[in-house]
Amino acid sequence: MAPILSLRGVSRSFGAVVVARDLDLDLAEGEALGMLGPNGAGKSTLFGLITGTLSLNSGTISFGGQDITHIPAAQRSRLGMARSFQVPQPFSGMTVFENCVAAGAFARNQAERAVYERAAYVLDQCGLTAKANVKAGTLTLLDRKRLELARALTTRPRLLLLDEVAGGLSEPECAILIELIKDIRTTGVSLIWIEHVIHALVAVVDRVVVLAGGVFIADDTPQRAIQHPKVVEVYMGIPASEAAETAAAGSEGRHVPA
Repeated sequence: MAPILSLRGVSRSFGAVVVARDLDLDLAEGEALGMLGPNGAGKSTLFGLITGTLSLNSGTISFGGQDITHIPAAQRSRLGMARSFQVPQPFSGMTVFENCVAAGAFARNQAERAVYERAAYVLDQCGLTAKANVKAGTLTLLDRKRLELARALTTRPRLLLLDEVAGGLSEPECAILIELIKDIRTTGVSLIWIEHVIHALVAVVDRVVVLAGGVFIADDTPQRAIQHPKVVEVYMGIPASEAAETAAAGSEGRHVPA
């Protein structure tokens, strides 16, 4: 089966700053991929390239077997891409339900009434039914993050891109979000999740890639990727030769700095 998402030779720079250098990546249908990297490594920029809010300098992107390199963001959304943002960006003056309806209607190019049922279903899935008529601007951080997920899910995505959805949450709140994302996975949606909260990521994803210096320095199972000498060197400032010994000691309880 062809991958749902393929990047080939993807490159992007901003002046002298290279954030993506000849990147190749395949994501299988239904796979959950975690993405790590230091702040400023270009992880969110890569999401922009995938969703079409940023253009490539070179390379190609395919989604569902279709070349979407030059397709605008709105059309990519209608093909089945959705994303959340590191800082939740709801329409603060609209209700929670209205936020989901607006997202679903735009993404599917449908009348608002046509997505009411889907929006209600997703709000229940995300634990927000009781707050459906609450203005989004009054929500707690956890509920704003739930709403980010709910808005994305209302679009019926085949691919969901999550940008640090666990950031800023307490441990109990993070646990709630992990269970929600696990539940979302059971629907068969493919997933790429950028996250600094390692235990949250490892609890959900099948594979981890690490982006640093514009290239992927690791691509493996979560534990092996975290223990990779180059990854330890980037995060710990330890030369790769010493990093191998450090990594061999295990990564239980290790947290990657934000």
